[in-house]
Amino acid sequence: MGSELYTDGIGEITVTGSIIRIDLMSLSATERDEKNSPKAVFRQRIIMPVDAFANAVDLMQKALAGLVEAGAVRRISEVHASPAVGAPAVRADAPQAATKSANASPNFN
Repeated sequence: MGSELYTDGIGEITVTGSIIRIDLMSLSATERDEKNSPKAVFRQRIIMPVDAFANAVDLMQKALAGLVEAGAVRRISEVHASPAVGAPAVRADAPQAATKSANASPNFN
């Protein structure tokens, strides 16, 4: 059995030529920001070729579509049309780098 790694999110994605670097972040148990919220700290980096990244994005989009279909998450356009209190939302129609996911922890702001 392989080892597992938990992450609270992606901190940064860097493209260098044909190599993609994805920095995984998690909330620190000891470090706090000025609002006394746990700080997001670097934990591990995934490094992969651009074609593997493209395949991973395709797989994640399919997983997201399944989550939307199952009602586990809602797209931002659906939330604006009929907001539900406490319902999680993700924006699937915009690039991740340009927007923050509405499903992200407020501690990453």
